[in-house]
Amino acid sequence: MATRTPPPKVTVSEVLAELAALEDPKARAVNESHGNDIGVNLSKLRAIAKRLKTHHDCATELWDTGDTQAQLVAILISSPKKYTAEQLETMLRAARVPKVHDWLVSYILKKNPEAENRRIQWMTDPDEVVASAGWALTSHAVAKNASHLKLDQLLDTIEIKMQHAPAQLQWAMNECLANIGIHHPEQRNRALDIGERLGVLKDYPTPPNCTSPFAPAWINEMVSRQ
Repeated sequence: MATRTPPPKVTVSEVLAELAALEDPKARAVNESHGNDIGVNLSKLRAIAKRLKTHHDCATELWDTGDTQAQLVAILISSPKKYTAEQLETMLRAARVPKVHDWLVSYILKKNPEAENRRIQWMTDPDEVVASAGWALTSHAVAKNASHLKLDQLLDTIEIKMQHAPAQLQWAMNECLANIGIHHPEQRNRALDIGERLGVLKDYPTPPNCTSPFAPAWINEMVSRQ
């Protein structure tokens, strides 16, 4: 019977040294212009995580360094379901770098059942970063399993608050609006109407062959592919 290969032994200092050796000043300059203090090509960072495999104990130590690049590696080598609700709360409130926040939501919060228990209270948190995570999790639920959600109430809140919400929170609410329109035909006309009237991200610069984040355009494009 095949045995599972254990992850290679590694220390936090070794990972930090490897990340430092991959530092690219040009990449850092570009990333910092978007609020991310990252000087390592993300493909190379992912390669480190792939080599380390799932290594939860090392992940928690890397996260605790507070180093952005180490935290990204930590997210990738974590066992998402091993984090407690309290740990998730602490990590989310510490995730002030956009890329760390995005990966934390995508790779850990969406896979941990405790995050669903915190989702509603996070949505109304006065901290924009925390609230945006709550809305991102709600958007994910809208697309995957909305049986426990009250879509009419979500649309009510979006209609009232999205237009004047802070940027990061606005983006998450807009994604939720789009997902409601894409995945729930019975709510599609209302979602389109809200998007058109509010005009959020209507003029967002979108590269050729990419879908606009403007909710009506996003909804219509994705529905046309169904």
